[in-house]
Amino acid sequence: MRWKGRRVSSNLEDRRGGGGAKAGGISILGLIVAFVAWKFFGVDPQQAYQATKQVTSGGQSQAVAPENLTPEQKEVSDFVGTVLADTEDVWTPIFQAQGTQYVPPKLVMFSGAINSGCGTAQSAMGPFYCPADQKVYIDTSFFRDMRQQMGISGEQNQSELSAKDEAGDFAQAYVIAHEVGHHVQNLLGISGQVQQARQRANEAQGNELSVRLELQADCLAGVWANKTHQKTQFLEQGDVEEAMDAAEKIGDDYLQKKARGYAVPDSFTHGTSQQRMQWFQTGLKLGDINQCETFK
Repeated sequence: MRWKGRRVSSNLEDRRGGGGAKAGGISILGLIVAFVAWKFFGVDPQQAYQATKQVTSGGQSQAVAPENLTPEQKEVSDFVGTVLADTEDVWTPIFQAQGTQYVPPKLVMFSGAINSGCGTAQSAMGPFYCPADQKVYIDTSFFRDMRQQMGISGEQNQSELSAKDEAGDFAQAYVIAHEVGHHVQNLLGISGQVQQARQRANEAQGNELSVRLELQADCLAGVWANKTHQKTQFLEQGDVEEAMDAAEKIGDDYLQKKARGYAVPDSFTHGTSQQRMQWFQTGLKLGDINQCETFK
């Protein structure tokens, strides 16, 4: 993936090394939260997902940005900021064409734990989008975990990113674009409609709505990749395969089978491997937000 030398977003908040967080909250989970909970804590992915909805109370602490970034930290910041800028360059004209304004999200990089508008953001939760403050939260050590813990395409090294453009970076960009996709859904009112519908639904129906929301975010991530490639030709050989590898390994069926040997479809909240790959490919091939209709 060619990403260096392009604009870096100013909507990046680097809070790595800042203060911790004690407050709990309701979290809108992003990619692979179920896997991370299973991998690090040995709990059922669905139970982990439900646990993140619990609201707790506690003290607040303020995070601060690191004063001096190491070369590696700077590279991670530039990478994340470039991908975020690419999402801004994609969604701004799409919203303008619909007669509305795209208000980009802030993206918060943190380490360990930090307070968010949705409660505590913790590394083990994986990347997530909080509609309350319209921010994406990500502990960038998660990129390393994608390679080492999940085996998603990339070098098995100890750094978050390498000093060179390596296999695995497009899968990481896909994670960011997926979370920004949730922001797009929030701006369009889709997330609110789904939340209202879930309140009237039983558990299985509510899970199905969550699946459709996640699959649409996958499709929107594909739209981002399509539009960005048209403009910058940033995709290299093997990049799409990386994204497909990631989509397969974050499917509910894949995760549940690895965790307990079998899958329970009614408990799915993010979609099967096949569904996730299919909808990302739909967005990537067509580049049309109107084709990301997963609720039909």
